[in-house]
Amino acid sequence: MVKSSVLGYPRIGADREWKKALEAFWGGKLEESAFESQLQDIRLNHLRKQKEQGIDLIPVNDFSYYDHILDTAAMFGIVPKRFLYEGGAVPLSVYYGMARGTKEATASEMTKWFNTNYHYIVPELDGASPALTENKPLNAYREAKEKLGIEGKPVLVGPLTFLKLSKGYEAFETDAWLDRLVPLYVQVLTELAQEGVQWVQIDEPILVTKADEADIKRLRSIYETLNKAVPGLNILLQTYFESVDNYEAIVQLPVQGIGLDFVHGLKGNLAAIKQFGFPSDKVLGAGVIDGRGIWKASLREKLALAQELAGLVSPDRLIVQSSCSLLHVPVTVSKEAKLMPELKGALAFADEKLVELVLLTKALTSGEASIAGEIAQCDKDLLALSESSQRNRNDVKQAVAAISAGEPSRLPFAERHVAQQNKWQLPILPTTTIGSFPQSAEVRKARQLWRKGEWSEAQYEAFIQEQIDLWIKLQEEIGLDVLVHGEFERTDMVEFFGEKLAGFAFTQYGWVQSYGSRCVKPPIIFGDVAFEQAMTVEETKYAQSKTARPVKGMLTGPITIMNWSFVRDDLTREQIAYQLAYALRQEVEALEQAGIGMIQVDEPAVREGLPLKEEDQASYLAWSVKAFRLTTATVQPETQIHTHMCYCEFHDMIGSIEAMDADVISIETSRSHGELIHSFEENTYELGIGLGVYDIHSPRVPGVGEMTNMIDRALRVLDPKLFWINPDCGLKTRGQEETVASLRNMVEATQIAREKHAVQV
Repeated sequence: MVKSSVLGYPRIGADREWKKALEAFWGGKLEESAFESQLQDIRLNHLRKQKEQGIDLIPVNDFSYYDHILDTAAMFGIVPKRFLYEGGAVPLSVYYGMARGTKEATASEMTKWFNTNYHYIVPELDGASPALTENKPLNAYREAKEKLGIEGKPVLVGPLTFLKLSKGYEAFETDAWLDRLVPLYVQVLTELAQEGVQWVQIDEPILVTKADEADIKRLRSIYETLNKAVPGLNILLQTYFESVDNYEAIVQLPVQGIGLDFVHGLKGNLAAIKQFGFPSDKVLGAGVIDGRGIWKASLREKLALAQELAGLVSPDRLIVQSSCSLLHVPVTVSKEAKLMPELKGALAFADEKLVELVLLTKALTSGEASIAGEIAQCDKDLLALSESSQRNRNDVKQAVAAISAGEPSRLPFAERHVAQQNKWQLPILPTTTIGSFPQSAEVRKARQLWRKGEWSEAQYEAFIQEQIDLWIKLQEEIGLDVLVHGEFERTDMVEFFGEKLAGFAFTQYGWVQSYGSRCVKPPIIFGDVAFEQAMTVEETKYAQSKTARPVKGMLTGPITIMNWSFVRDDLTREQIAYQLAYALRQEVEALEQAGIGMIQVDEPAVREGLPLKEEDQASYLAWSVKAFRLTTATVQPETQIHTHMCYCEFHDMIGSIEAMDADVISIETSRSHGELIHSFEENTYELGIGLGVYDIHSPRVPGVGEMTNMIDRALRVLDPKLFWINPDCGLKTRGQEETVASLRNMVEATQIAREKHAVQV
């Protein structure tokens, strides 16, 4: 009989209970025992919900105290030496130290989870002696069974994926490291089998990226070893986010089930299963419900797909499941009382996706007629949105088609650079920040009072101006060369702009995890995007009036707004990007007309949206670059365009970064301990650049010496005349005291660097 399953459930809770518990614990407001108890309650509630909805195979060990890759590293005792770990179960102080840093030790690197908006903690293998510290999947299985009577499906990150996502080893050491890791997986699985576990989900999403023959050979060895060690345990080898390239080899691996993505990997996976068939002795985990998108599935179309798969695989060997973990979507639509009806009716978050899975499973088992009413209602809901006026603005479509027909460009950088230097007269190695300054409890409270109507517009504006006054003064005292207004009026760098553009909608409770306890509430781009009025001019003009130093205008770029939003699925992402670019171009022009001569258009999420398949990457990068240039190319040569990128590896897209033609780009580098600088040791870069010299995600105040070392290494390969000095990212989440101290140290490090390098200019 067909079964239903999901690959994972959101951790954070419908009211962000998980986030609140973490931050209370970190802030010393919650004892460890009370913290553990709260997290258990959240975890059990999530399992109970899936059981009540009728999901057959419920995942366990998908819950985390911070991040699932960090969990795996901790389970195997892979802890960097700087945290002074002495073996055994990793204490929470060390676990959270790896994630967030301590006063004595820098945090581990954080980077994106494939092409999603989630970020994981990168394991550091150098010097590690892995050993099983505790069997987390077994603990999770026991808890679900004892507390709720659930025969759970433990979830683990697979050995090849874990190793490929780690750092601190050379390519030639890959097999040696697998020889250390695989016995630990054997130990975990043996204990699970002894406990009576029936199914284990081992995630190997690395298989949707380019895997060579050596990796396929390694996979065969890994799973032959596991299968031989635990022959009675059913292993579901799970892939997601795309189709697998080596389908024939992968489906022949010695496992009892293969999970494939039939949403984002639909074309490739469906073609492969039709051409090569599917082994009769294996279960197919068919990911037909989108685990990353928020739109209601067309039950009619999904049932047709599931029926097609059921014709290729015996029904008793078919699991209908989500395409990936539901970690990437909000918890429930049911609490959203303020959305327009035609939009709300077309949405499905995690809880609604559980219902969709159960309905599809029912139809496959009992026939389509058993859900005829639900199919008819679904068709009606989806049609209502597609026919809405917001999705059919011909004025927007025509204007965007006109501006995107050509290739936008500015004068050559060399000419612009001379004009800008003559205008601004900046010193060598100019200092700046990325944009935001600390949003204190006072700032958040003021915004809340204003949103609730308890403060008038005039009261709120006066408060924002007071904050701008304070931080303009502080920046001048610290000695920064190029200032920012601080973004105190902004909740989120995407939400702020979405609220002021047509075509966007906002949920009240649609939170998803970005990293750690950092949750974001992505806007929904459901209609045609259009500029309506100036969005940032007022605050930027005010800040500039308070200082003789340049103040940057601050915008979020089109690709980041798109990649950090839930986007409509009836247009291509390229079309959506150009709509956003056209709207933002009008804001750039408004800033320039208001006398703002430096404008930063942030694009931290360009790398995040890079397709996983190599053959799709060049096209994505080409239209992403074009969208940025559509946004910025109409300004005068003297107007300096900045951009910012963070959280990612950029060595494979330096050419595209340069093609964006920003006058200055700032890129995160400190958390990766300067590794990005290696990219510039191998590639020339001839535009202005700032490599972040300290990590803003950690509460520690970095010393002058470590920032000086970072600057010195960068200036071995980058031109001092084009080099800027700045933090890694915005300072919104930091406190005032640590921010001021860190920036003072940054300016001091800059003075040291100026003395060293002035003779080169």
